[in-house]
Amino acid sequence: MSDYFVHESAYIDEGAQIGTGSKIWHFSHIMSNAKIGNNCSLGQNVLVSNNVTIGDGCKIQNNVSLYEGVILEDYVFCGPSMVFTNIKTPRCEFPRNTSEDYLKTLVKRGVSIGANATIICGTILHEYAFIAAGAVVTKDVPAYAIVAGVPAKIIGWMSAYGDVLNFASDGLAIDSIGSKYQQVSAREIQQLK
Repeated sequence: MSDYFVHESAYIDEGAQIGTGSKIWHFSHIMSNAKIGNNCSLGQNVLVSNNVTIGDGCKIQNNVSLYEGVILEDYVFCGPSMVFTNIKTPRCEFPRNTSEDYLKTLVKRGVSIGANATIICGTILHEYAFIAAGAVVTKDVPAYAIVAGVPAKIIGWMSAYGDVLNFASDGLAIDSIGSKYQQVSAREIQQLK
């Protein structure tokens, strides 16, 4: 008996690794060489392709496809129907479908990606970034940044806890649980210890 849950309609290919306490729901497909961490939840109709890594505690909502080249660190949230790409210039007539063609996309710890957002391959979403619903991310997103729009632009900052940060004149902000942040530059903040 396995130490994770797989709905009877889901497909798990031989060689896939699924961590303790994870749940794979209706009509999902986990391909060989995919690695899913502990205590993850993958909703209905989720595809996890070959050589994708998903860290611990991640929540992947319905209708999300994680294509080869995507790496999610721990506690990443992927909203319903958000999209990852893995090739910048696809063509049907001249397919690019080998591992060398796929660009890596790294989603670091604690990132939240809203419903219907699109993440263009080759980008890094840094720790605790917040991607608004419907945003199209075409370049790296700094840690704690809130981005929105097409293409996505920084519209504010969010704490690891999930509070929108309002910086005082001294460049400091405190979230609702008492964590302190300092604005280092227009494109960077840091959490203070």
